[in-house]
Order: sequence, then C-alpha cells, then structure tokens
Amino acid sequence: MRWTLRLSSVLLIAIAWELYGRAINPVLLSSPSRIIAATFEMIADGSLSKAFAESMVVLCVGSLIGIAAGLAFGLAAGRSQALSAFIELPLNALYATPTVALIPVIVVWFGFGPTAKTVVVMLFVLFPVLINTMRGVKEVDRDLVEVAQSFCSKESRMWIDLILPSALPYVVTGLRLAIGRALIGVIVAEFFTAFAGLGNLIVTNANSFRTDRTFVPILLIALLGITLTALLEWAERRVVRWAAKD
Repeated sequence: MRWTLRLSSVLLIAIAWELYGRAINPVLLSSPSRIIAATFEMIADGSLSKAFAESMVVLCVGSLIGIAAGLAFGLAAGRSQALSAFIELPLNALYATPTVALIPVIVVWFGFGPTAKTVVVMLFVLFPVLINTMRGVKEVDRDLVEVAQSFCSKESRMWIDLILPSALPYVVTGLRLAIGRALIGVIVAEFFTAFAGLGNLIVTNANSFRTDRTFVPILLIALLGITLTALLEWAERRVVRWAAKD
C-alpha cells in the first residue's frame, strides 16, 4: 500500500507535467517525454556521462572527508566537555554562516579546479554529521554510564557496548542530512568554481534555452538523492535494529 501511494503520486505528477508542458512554450517548461528524448541524446553524445563522472568524483571525495572529520570531532566533542566548550563558538559561527557565502574565498584560496569543489562539498557535509554525532554522544543515558563506571568498565568497552550503539541513530540522521547537503554542495560549487560537471551542464543548457536538456541533470540529481537515501534507510534497518519502528 505504501509503495502504491508513492508510485501513484509520481505518476500523477508526471501526467500533469506532461499535459501542462505540452501546452506551453518549451523554452519555459519542457515535458517529461522531451526530457527523456534529451536524456538519450546527451548519453549518445557523451556529455551526460562525462559530467556525471566529474561530479561523482567531487561528491564522493568531499563527502568522505566531511563525514570522517564530522564523526571524529563529533565523537570526541560529545565525550569531552572541554573540547565541546572549546569548539562551540567557532562551530556555531560557521554553521550559521551560509556556506555559499564562503565560496568566493574558497576560490581565491584553491582556484577554480576540483580542489575548491571538494572543499565546498566537505563543508556542506561536515556540520550535520558533526552536530548530530556530538548530540548523540551527549544523549547517552547518564545512569547507564554511571552503572558501567561502577562496574569498572574500561573506556574502550563503554564506547563499544554503550556509547556508539546509543549514538548511532543520531549519526544516521546526520548522514541523511549530509546526503542532501552534499548534492546541493556539488552543484552550487560547480556553478561558481569550475566549468565541468552536472552544475555546469545545467548552466550551459539554461543559457542556450534548452529547457529539456537543462532538466536532465536536475532530475538525475533528484534520482541520485532518492537512491542514496533509500540505501541509507536500508542500512539503518540492518544496523540500528533496536531503534527501528514497525
């Protein structure tokens, strides 16, 4: 029933979009049938596969660095009150600052190549993972911690048996948020910092008034986001079984 409702909503949107898209100027809005045709054209000329590969390299490298740094700092700051207080003000300041506003500075520092794009994606991913991980560690039941300490449990065993399992749902939530922010980050970075990737493909086709080709990378990004989120939900059900809801 759940999947029937999901697919029904997508089908209704596609039908309405097709009817409306055929009724107006294709420069303003293309229809799904034209977008599908444009997709095959872009696959045939190699532009889509090349741009997708370039964006995925930046997305994967920037996301891995951001997730690794976020987990490391989040776990450490969640367990250490001194470290948490030390990074609190800089963390809040950077999180409140729109990452897009930092892109011109990042370009000055790292140039217009893939390094700058990777840094942008890393910043987009870092904060949701760090903040949620830190909160997850802090939310561990203090009574359980005291019981473990009273039985002379080693710090390493507390991490394995208590802290990490308790914080894992928060970590997964941070990863979910990071997926969407990573996709936003790579496209925004390509708007500003490089003449390559899916972001550049969107800008180039939009400037040429090829609305059908413009929607191809946009829908590809949306499909990628849905796929990654579904994979993370599947992994969460397997790993965080005690937090799963029926």
